[in-house]
Amino acid sequence: MYTFLAGIVLLIVGYFTYGRFIEKLFGVKENRPTPAYVDGDGVDYIPMSTPKNSLIQLLNIAGTGPVFGPIMGALYGPAAFIWIVVGCIFAGAVHDYLTGMISIRNRGAHLPELASKFLGKVMKHVVNGFAVLLLLLVGTVFVSTPASLLHLLADGRVALWIFIAFIFAYYILATLLPVDKIIGRLYPYFGALLLISAFGVGVGLVVTGAPIPELSLQNFHPEGTAIFPLLFFTISCGALSGFHATQTPIISRTTRREKEGRKIFYGMMIAEGIIAMIWAAAAMSMFNGYNGLNEILAAGGPGAIVSEASTTLLGAIGGTLGVIGVIVLPITSGDTAFRSARMIIADYLKVAQKKISSRLWIALPLFTVSAVLTQIDFNLLWRYFNWANQSTAVIALFVGSMYLYIARKNYFVALIPGTFMLVMVIVYIMSQPIGFNLPMNISWGVGFAGTAVLLVVFFKAAKKARANNIPLEVDVSDWKKAS
Repeated sequence: MYTFLAGIVLLIVGYFTYGRFIEKLFGVKENRPTPAYVDGDGVDYIPMSTPKNSLIQLLNIAGTGPVFGPIMGALYGPAAFIWIVVGCIFAGAVHDYLTGMISIRNRGAHLPELASKFLGKVMKHVVNGFAVLLLLLVGTVFVSTPASLLHLLADGRVALWIFIAFIFAYYILATLLPVDKIIGRLYPYFGALLLISAFGVGVGLVVTGAPIPELSLQNFHPEGTAIFPLLFFTISCGALSGFHATQTPIISRTTRREKEGRKIFYGMMIAEGIIAMIWAAAAMSMFNGYNGLNEILAAGGPGAIVSEASTTLLGAIGGTLGVIGVIVLPITSGDTAFRSARMIIADYLKVAQKKISSRLWIALPLFTVSAVLTQIDFNLLWRYFNWANQSTAVIALFVGSMYLYIARKNYFVALIPGTFMLVMVIVYIMSQPIGFNLPMNISWGVGFAGTAVLLVVFFKAAKKARANNIPLEVDVSDWKKAS
């Protein structure tokens, strides 16, 4: 219990200390106009309040990641707590803040455009492919998981395909309509439900004196699965997730002032970390040790644990609300995944999105491909998603590193977590069945060697970019002043 509570406290302290340090390092320009005003189009560029942007950002980035991931990561024991706290403060929140703020400085640009500007034009095409693939996988996975939970909540009385069709219909509307019509109106309520359900489970753990294990570096995984590198892919959204880099530009286009960035980008990642801590603790404490947890996961997956934990801690009515709160998470990330994919493709093809017909011909093929992907085994999709997700996080952290290097600021705040995850990404794809399935000793050798080579390439490119005075932001000398 003390480890769990200490982790929550550290996350909160991290927001007020390291978050403020990162904000000061980046250098907020309070009077600089933001894309929400300069490029206002009534569809994607619309100024919205900080509370509304914060809740939308939280729901955009959360998905089932800070619930299902920590539940699966709980099999490793308290090591999951360490990764959530350290990863969230020093990697995930830095990743989200830098991506969001650099996007604001560059007229709401998405990650492919930022990668092209700061890492080279070739990276624009590479990141476009990664981003669209990742978003399609996210959208597809986040159709399947909430539909399954709803099917479970209805005790199987409603066919699964009906829930899938309903969620797809909602996604189409949320992708095509202006951001303030559905997302801006519904998300504050969804966000409140999410926070209440997570808070209820957290309080329930404390009040009941749940037997949450204390800090230990011992690997508790019942199957002996190695912590490195798998823990960092099992728990992603609760600690560090490249998916967030595809979502922050949505809110960078609706943020009114740069000063709001720490609350929206850094703060909401901290909130997601707290949610991840709660669900990891719930999974670790409630099922008679790690073997019991493993048995329930094998029988019903993370959804069964969500249902059981919510009902046990909150009662029948509270438990139902808790499950609904978790159902909201993937739905409110799936819709913005498709929306973000539409925006990225539109930016890549330079297609204005003010006309609904322009949005439609980009969005419909995305939904068609996603419908086909729903027929593929969920576990296989999830493993590919994990790798694509953390690969995207590495790219985003190196974009942040390059930005700070050119600005002659402390770029190590992004480079260190980026380098760590680069090693993990290479080792993962080298060692896992979805990749090359090599022995671990060889995979680690390739991971360190590949990282060393890529760091040399990065520093050469960084020195050249600094010498060429690559502009860090779009010139706003002729922009209208924000009202």
